Amino acid sequence: MDFTRDEGQDAVAEVVVSLLEHEPARDIELWPKLVDSGLLSVALPERFGGDGMGLPEVAVLLTELATDAVAVPAVSTLGFGLLPLLAALPESVAEQIFPEVAKGAVLTAALSEPANPFVVNPQTTAVSEGDSVRITGHKVAVPYAQLARWLLIPTDSGIALVDSDAEGLTLTPSPVSGGIPECSVRLDNVEIPAERLLPGGIPELHRFAVASIGSVADGLLKGALVLTAEHVRTRRQFNKALAEFQAVAQQIADLYVVSRTLHVAAVSANWALAQDDSSQAHQERIDDDLDVLAYTVASELPAAMQKCHHLHGGLGVDITHPMHRYYSQAKDIARWLGGESLRLDRLGARCSST
Repeated sequence: MDFTRDEGQDAVAEVVVSLLEHEPARDIELWPKLVDSGLLSVALPERFGGDGMGLPEVAVLLTELATDAVAVPAVSTLGFGLLPLLAALPESVAEQIFPEVAKGAVLTAALSEPANPFVVNPQTTAVSEGDSVRITGHKVAVPYAQLARWLLIPTDSGIALVDSDAEGLTLTPSPVSGGIPECSVRLDNVEIPAERLLPGGIPELHRFAVASIGSVADGLLKGALVLTAEHVRTRRQFNKALAEFQAVAQQIADLYVVSRTLHVAAVSANWALAQDDSSQAHQERIDDDLDVLAYTVASELPAAMQKCHHLHGGLGVDITHPMHRYYSQAKDIARWLGGESLRLDRLGARCSST
């Protein structure tokens, strides 16, 4: 295995870094600039005007955006939406969806139901009626649902691709920690064409979602660590830099170890998922890596962010300072995964079954 970035990944990273150097926005106002840069097309097939790349390039894009705690629907559109759909959509539906993604249409996925994060056996139902399907259910913590053009809805019969303005679809905003809006989504006999119900696909959706969240987590902690290290290097108390105090230096060292651990977990999982290997052994390796990544994010990321806040002192809780953007996003993505306890249970179940 080789985790070194190739030329394509380096090119994507350079475009993101250059864009962030020239654009001050770190929220939805940056989205049109991302569209203009062509970054949303990196994973689209060439026949739809894309670059024909894939998960490795999307992972780099998400990590670089997260390094500046950018709050745009990139992870939901690319990680939760586009990547799972690339190999699953019928050509007739792909022709409707993919060109719009290149133009900035937002995708998202409803990964969780009440008290059931990353639901494996959805209670949401899909009932076929000739050439159409009716979807009924309740989803929670759906990021960017209000901005989405289409929502991926896991059901008991596969993944339904639902228009955001479909009759019977109700979106209710829910509280969040940071700048990423979420909604609870209720579907009451929402009708979709039968070709927009994709059989199976839920395990693949979860895999891409965890890998994408891991890439975001990697970038968030990297950015927060740089911000914190610079603060303790330049902030002085008792006539010396904070970084010169042994306790502070030890805490920064601990943060560095966590950051590198998270980076390796994220890169390893994304690398494994991107390989063209359908063997049972490799599929098990993918799921092992993703479970380790999910637990690492849920358990280590919020605690590391709390330590970064602590090292900033009172400055860290000032909303005019960027630190709060990192911490808020970190808490939200850890919650999306279901939290530390759930992820430890799932990882433990995998370990005990092998």
